[in-house]
Amino acid sequence: MVTRKLAAWAAIIAIPTALTGYFGQNLPYPGYEQWWGFVVSTALIVVTAGGLYLYLKRRNWL
Repeated sequence: MVTRKLAAWAAIIAIPTALTGYFGQNLPYPGYEQWWGFVVSTALIVVTAGGLYLYLKRRNWL
């Protein structure tokens, strides 16, 4: 049970890490140097991490 919870939290933390790693590169991406680029990347992080949290909560992993 403890291993499941640790794995679930690790997966939830991995999503923002991966997305900020992608959007944090010094390469142009859609929204680079635009005000809405930050908003889109932040919303993407919140929605995906929150969605995974809800999914894992329903599956009784958390």
